[in-house]
Amino acid sequence: MAKPVRNARSGDILRARTFFVTTKTSMGQALLQSERNATLFIDVLRSYVAARKFQVHDFVVMPNHVHLLITVGEDMTVEKAMQLMKGGFSYRLKREFGYAGEVWQRGFSDVRIEDKESLLRHRDYIAQNPVRKGLANSPEEYPFCFEYLAKRKAAGA
Repeated sequence: MAKPVRNARSGDILRARTFFVTTKTSMGQALLQSERNATLFIDVLRSYVAARKFQVHDFVVMPNHVHLLITVGEDMTVEKAMQLMKGGFSYRLKREFGYAGEVWQRGFSDVRIEDKESLLRHRDYIAQNPVRKGLANSPEEYPFCFEYLAKRKAAGA
């Protein structure tokens, strides 16, 4: 069976596209469970958003994986956006904290968001992930997600 094409040819891209993306740490290790590493990933994510490489609508950093809702423009592929995030985090983790191991599993999974219903369903999945995994009693309590950080920023914290 042929492997499906993932919008990798920029000439085929006509407009911005939104994706629900999941990427996992190497061998499922809980590399992102520490505040230091989770915060570093969020900082890397923010730096690419600030550089206007892509937009992030929602995310959650779990101990061994990350879920994101991202929009890439016509000059960016989802593959390139993931390469930037994963590579940027790996580079900084190794440079700033001396981590010597493998950081990410190869590849990632993605689902194209086609309508508002799909967007809302995936946003709810992201918000509820730490609750389902027993890391928080409610999405608002989990510190490594978009919702929590947006509320802190709005409160001036």
